[in-house]
Amino acid sequence: MISFEMPERIKNELQMAEMVARQVMRPNSRKYDVHEHERPVEYINVMWQVLREQNRRRFEKQMQQNGNGDRPQREGPNWSIVRLIAMVEMLSWGDAGMYLCTPDPLLGGAAIEAVATPEQKVRFLKKFGEGEPKWGAMAITEPGAGSDNSAMRTTAVLDEETNEWVINGEKIFITNGKLALEESDGVCVVWATVDPQAGRGGIKSFVVERGTPGVSIAKQEHKLGIRVSDTVSLAFENARVPYDNILGSPEVQEEKTTKGFKGAMKTFDASRPAVAASAVGVARAALELAQEKLADEGVTVDYTKAAHEMSAVERDLIEMEARQKAAWLLTLKSVVEMAHGQSNRLSASMAKARAGETATYVTQKAVELLGPLGYTHEFLAEKWMRDAKINDIYEGTKQINQLIVARSILGYTRRELK
Repeated sequence: MISFEMPERIKNELQMAEMVARQVMRPNSRKYDVHEHERPVEYINVMWQVLREQNRRRFEKQMQQNGNGDRPQREGPNWSIVRLIAMVEMLSWGDAGMYLCTPDPLLGGAAIEAVATPEQKVRFLKKFGEGEPKWGAMAITEPGAGSDNSAMRTTAVLDEETNEWVINGEKIFITNGKLALEESDGVCVVWATVDPQAGRGGIKSFVVERGTPGVSIAKQEHKLGIRVSDTVSLAFENARVPYDNILGSPEVQEEKTTKGFKGAMKTFDASRPAVAASAVGVARAALELAQEKLADEGVTVDYTKAAHEMSAVERDLIEMEARQKAAWLLTLKSVVEMAHGQSNRLSASMAKARAGETATYVTQKAVELLGPLGYTHEFLAEKWMRDAKINDIYEGTKQINQLIVARSILGYTRRELK
């Protein structure tokens, strides 16, 4: 019999995440929504201690297994990925914006994992495991290159005299860009082209560390939702990074055979399930609040009734619940494929597109069902509605992910189906 229950070990760890969500995130959620960009110190301090202890245990286990702390060869599925995604859902149920402030490499770490050589993974990620938790960010979007990442114009030129890469350009909408570049040992993975004439084949990713000369925060965005999370634009003016900070091979290949850009795209295969999980967490929060408040008024769903026997409100609640659970199952599918080392390009895009759409629908319905109070600060429903929309946009818009799904199913190339 197939079971969709979380393993007991993951359930136990989720209890800690739920405690943080209930006791630390929810009580401070409105405060940090009103005071945009203020550091959620209560949450950061708690997660700092939690992650430091987790990192310490993980590193000690690695030391015992192979004596030097390097990552051992994994046998069987990587269930830690499932645990991580389950925690993302739970923490986003607490507060999606605050979750993004977790002292963890997040997108920057995903980019390094997807593209870096084994030596680079040890160099850039081992320090996160050994010492204090740190922040990470990823800079890919540009003013003239939003969903079409292959159109980016930020350049990286090798200075052969100093053996350094010189980066020039501008990146926008960078989640945690300020946290990553203003905190100790933070990193930002920056995508740039080493050969503009080579198209996608010239696009590479570089690790830019805190304190790199020539890197500055050009703008900090004011946003509709996830207001506690910083989103910035970065300017690169002759920013110099060491030669070895390029992730993967510096070789420029033909666009039709390049592995560099495809390898970088693996970042999204890993990050989109996390975005989907966050969306599902926000949707669950809104659904549970609507169910709770309506139950107080005597409105509950009788699942034994036929649809035509139910009230309009009952049908709305069932539709909200069905969409939320379907999005979660799609997310779990993409995560389990990743845990087994299988390609999850299709399922990750499916999950991300459906979860983003679901979060928008469910939170809007919750506000509607709660009536005038749903539109006020009395409840967090209106905040969740604002927080939810970003999941339909970042890490690839719904439309882009639908294109990826269509291309994958129909066997079309990017040029054949735009």
